[in-house]
Amino acid sequence: MGLIQEFKNFAVKGNMVDIAVGVIIGAAFQKVIDVLVKQVMMPPLTLLTDGVNFANKQLILREAYTKTDGSEVEQVAIGYGELITVFIDFFIISLVVFTIVKLMNSLRAKSEDEKNPTVETPKNIQLLAKMNELLEEQNRILTKNNSK
Repeated sequence: MGLIQEFKNFAVKGNMVDIAVGVIIGAAFQKVIDVLVKQVMMPPLTLLTDGVNFANKQLILREAYTKTDGSEVEQVAIGYGELITVFIDFFIISLVVFTIVKLMNSLRAKSEDEKNPTVETPKNIQLLAKMNELLEEQNRILTKNNSK
């Protein structure tokens, strides 16, 4: 019975919903990133590299050949080109995520600035700012009284 109650608490408190929303947004964000990398960033990079397709680059260790009995022996190769492509994708994705996080942090900082008249400051930030002012005033009064 405790396990069912614990699950109900987990689901009701919103943890499960938060996780589901995060997974859904993450999947949608992955699609955006895929298009951004493959359709926006890679074509200019391909143009700069004179049409070289990194995914096809490989180091051949043994060529494919046909044995005397007619059976085929497959080629053995190290596909380093795909690794290069994945690193380029990773770099572009990291750059995009960094830019988005930086933008979100600057928007958050702007919204939490109690002195910024263009953005309505959230109530909790207003209360903390007021508490800070009151503490500073109290410290000034205490310092003034102690110096007498």
